[in-house]
Amino acid sequence: MGSSMSASKSSSPSVTASRRSWVAGRSAAPMPGSPTSGDQASGSEASRGVLLVGSSGGHLDHLVRLEPWWRDRDRHWVTFDLPDARSRLGGESVTWAHHPTTRNIPNLLRNLFLARKVIRRLRPALIVSTGAGVALPFFVVGRMQRIPTIYLEVYDRVESPTLTGRLCHPFASSFLVQWPSQQGFYPGSVCIGSVYP
Repeated sequence: MGSSMSASKSSSPSVTASRRSWVAGRSAAPMPGSPTSGDQASGSEASRGVLLVGSSGGHLDHLVRLEPWWRDRDRHWVTFDLPDARSRLGGESVTWAHHPTTRNIPNLLRNLFLARKVIRRLRPALIVSTGAGVALPFFVVGRMQRIPTIYLEVYDRVESPTLTGRLCHPFASSFLVQWPSQQGFYPGSVCIGSVYP
């Protein structure tokens, strides 16, 4: 794996990769909407790194499956301090966010202050998230700091938009979906297909 942006570490890794054609076999391939070109990360992205933000569980799994895209980039993760996250992000640079986030205003505010602190310290070139609630504070602060943000909607919501997707859509530089039907919920979104094999 590539190097990680400095912060706390967790325990041993278990990372799987997507077979999607736009990432498979192309470890430095640009994600749609990413501020990169060609087959290599831009100088800005390579030097300042990527911030990967997602709740534990399925949201984190979506981010992990983008490994062919992020593995050669400097990166830092923001997720919850739960067993699955510790297992999957072993050896990675991680900040533990406050949880739970569902209908929890105090933790929303705590994560807003956390986002300001982390983004000010790391100054990432790009913020990528798959939700859920932890994403919003980082997208708001990212937008205020003029840092590009990419939101990837989850695979399994095809009949209605997610709450986090609706909230983050106005703050996202690029909004990606995995099914054509999801584009109807998010004007201007780009369908990249499934990150799952």
